Amino acid sequence: MSDTRSYPTRPFLAVSAAIVRDGKLLVVRRARPPAHGLYTMPGGVVEAGETLEEAVTREVHEETGLTITPAALAGFRETIVRDDKDRVERHFVILCFAARWRAGEPVLNEELSEARWLDPAELAGLPTTPGLSDIAAMAYARLKEAG
Repeated sequence: MSDTRSYPTRPFLAVSAAIVRDGKLLVVRRARPPAHGLYTMPGGVVEAGETLEEAVTREVHEETGLTITPAALAGFRETIVRDDKDRVERHFVILCFAARWRAGEPVLNEELSEARWLDPAELAGLPTTPGLSDIAAMAYARLKEAG
């Protein structure tokens, strides 16, 4: 089976969630490429017919088993990976939501090798996807604004 996300003809729209529980942020470690071994936020590609909030809620549940409530958009990241011939191998536009934990404990799927609830200051000591600490800071600000 070929990976239709490799060498795309267009960018893929994805979502992720900065999930906060008792002041702690959930980070997950990727178990396979892309971003193998890096800490990031759970999420994935938006499916046709889904709203962004439906997509982020579904993706978080599929990856971690958690139930969340998205509160606000915290920002975005764009990931473009090029191969050694400078061809676009992957291209994702990722909208990250600030979200509140509602229920469950992390139960990882095959895409993730670890989950941690941690203080945002602890991100500095971890290998993360680019911009993770900035998105986390925006998520905390959005959650504070949302009340």
